[in-house]
Amino acid sequence: MTEVVLPGEHLDVLERVVVSPATGTFTALPPQTVTTEGEIVRCGQCVGTVDGPGGAIQVESPFTGFLMGILALTGERVREGEPVAWLRTTEPAAR
Repeated sequence: MTEVVLPGEHLDVLERVVVSPATGTFTALPPQTVTTEGEIVRCGQCVGTVDGPGGAIQVESPFTGFLMGILALTGERVREGEPVAWLRTTEPAAR
């Protein structure tokens, strides 16, 4: 089956969020561990932890990109799936 491409504009959004893998209390890694804003975060790199009933769970980035900011404050309660960091990737998402 052939994919049909319709004419018109499309949007390649480079912004991505790193989400919490669990519910608990967020702790950002210190700047010497996690790059500072504007630096590169690699796919799989830990940006913080979420401490919940089952212990601490690492929050790893599923993307490589420039760290634009940490969205959750250290000590803040977060829910599973809640954004905790914001990245600007270098390539648009695959379609």
